Amino acid sequence: MHWNVNLVEVVLVLSFPQAQPDSQKSHSLSPMEIHLVDSTSLRWASSISSTAPIMHSTEFLKHSHINTAPNPPFPLRVEFMKRGLKPLSSGIQKDSNKDLSRILRTEAAIKGVENKGNSWKHRQLWPKAVLEALDEAIKGCRWQAALKIFALLRRQHWYEPRCQTYAKILMMLGKCRKPEEAGQIFEIMLSEGLRPTVDVYTALVGAYGLSGSFHQAFRTVEDMKSVVDCEPDIYTYSILISSCTKFQRFDLIGHVLSEMSYVGIECNNVTYNTIIDGYGKAGMFEHMENSLADMVESGNCQPDVFTLNSIIGAYGEGRKIDKMEKWYDEFQLMGVKADLKTFNMMIKSYGKAGMYEKMQSVMDFMKRRFFSPTIVTYNTVIDVFGKAGEIEKMDKHFNRMKHLGVKPNTVTYCSLVNAYSKAGLIDKVDSIMRHVENSDVVLDTPFFNSVISAYGQAGDLEKMGEFFRAMKERNCEPDSITFACLMQAYNAHGMTEAAKKLENLMVTDKHSFGLKHVIEIVLHAP
Repeated sequence: MHWNVNLVEVVLVLSFPQAQPDSQKSHSLSPMEIHLVDSTSLRWASSISSTAPIMHSTEFLKHSHINTAPNPPFPLRVEFMKRGLKPLSSGIQKDSNKDLSRILRTEAAIKGVENKGNSWKHRQLWPKAVLEALDEAIKGCRWQAALKIFALLRRQHWYEPRCQTYAKILMMLGKCRKPEEAGQIFEIMLSEGLRPTVDVYTALVGAYGLSGSFHQAFRTVEDMKSVVDCEPDIYTYSILISSCTKFQRFDLIGHVLSEMSYVGIECNNVTYNTIIDGYGKAGMFEHMENSLADMVESGNCQPDVFTLNSIIGAYGEGRKIDKMEKWYDEFQLMGVKADLKTFNMMIKSYGKAGMYEKMQSVMDFMKRRFFSPTIVTYNTVIDVFGKAGEIEKMDKHFNRMKHLGVKPNTVTYCSLVNAYSKAGLIDKVDSIMRHVENSDVVLDTPFFNSVISAYGQAGDLEKMGEFFRAMKERNCEPDSITFACLMQAYNAHGMTEAAKKLENLMVTDKHSFGLKHVIEIVLHAP
């Protein structure tokens, strides 16, 4: 097969992941959460990154053996002609358009793969399109689409089963809490004659453990021991411990640690941090500090910024401000420096405790140390002042945020609407809605719930109905909170019949809520 030279450019462009803005990261990560980041080695990484930015050095330009003498124009033109290409000066715009066209055709082919997932007649599809469509579905945790595409992949004439593919799918099913599907995929792998690797088994342990299926998770670990060169390693046990902490099955952690000690596997920083974070989130502060002591006494592990954030976050959430400050000082003496995540958690903790002066002092300290406040920082401050009814201070920080070029997101607007509604400032809610209409912010169900609740409490049932209909237009699914807000508004205004209809509909069709019928009820209620 003859490949066009420019296809390399298409592959390179499609291979680079898009950076996610802070607005998408701001409220999705916990202080210490483990992720499988490499499907082949199943290495671990924390949700918090304190890695310094990569510096692109130009030093190589000084030492490279590059002929800097003027290039004769004629040989250069001949070289282009030999390669069948045109000089850049005369054809850069045309080449760019051609490359863009190829990229768009490639993306269209990838999107078309999913539509063929239910058909059995497609057996000679473009490998690149099928594989990239599967990869996108896995990254997006769209497990149903991923399994359809995987079934389509297995029907291709050029298909060769690989353990790496199965490991990726199992990891995705673990994140989506689909243990039964994970078990079925593992059986398919065995039927294809593949021998499971440690990576595959570890991904299967994660799929069971992250779903709370501990019996199957521990049984899988036992199965690993009976397979040659497939004994559980530190990553297998780490995902098992992480699963136990998520479901607060601390009674199982001792068993896992004993088994690790028996087979000669020592805990690493990730293991200790997972245990410390789990105890902290459960409010088991004594166990948390004991685990920290074990970490220090082990000799091969030292507390790091992830440990610091787990301790600070635990005591902050528990409103034990003295303990939080004490351990902050202790970590500074140990040489563990705080990061932006640390300061954001301290701001939130001081705010919840009503200690606004200390909250401001942390922000001043961040400024002196050149820590730029992010969307998370401002959302925290706005939410704190909003819940406290300090509307002027909340508005002040919202305006400062916009002045500094920090783009508000749906969390920001949700906090503002809730605060204005609580203070009875419905005109301010109208102002926020105009602001949202003129922005490109991606709205979600919690935001619409706040707006529906605000107008419902203000007695403006017409606007409440309008925003409920807008949810459908924005592809935001209403949830139980949405219907609770609607029923509360109807009951408060004596419209018990409409409220009763909604309640009956929720009971009879609690999965889809019969959205079409709900809209009819809302339309005719006023």
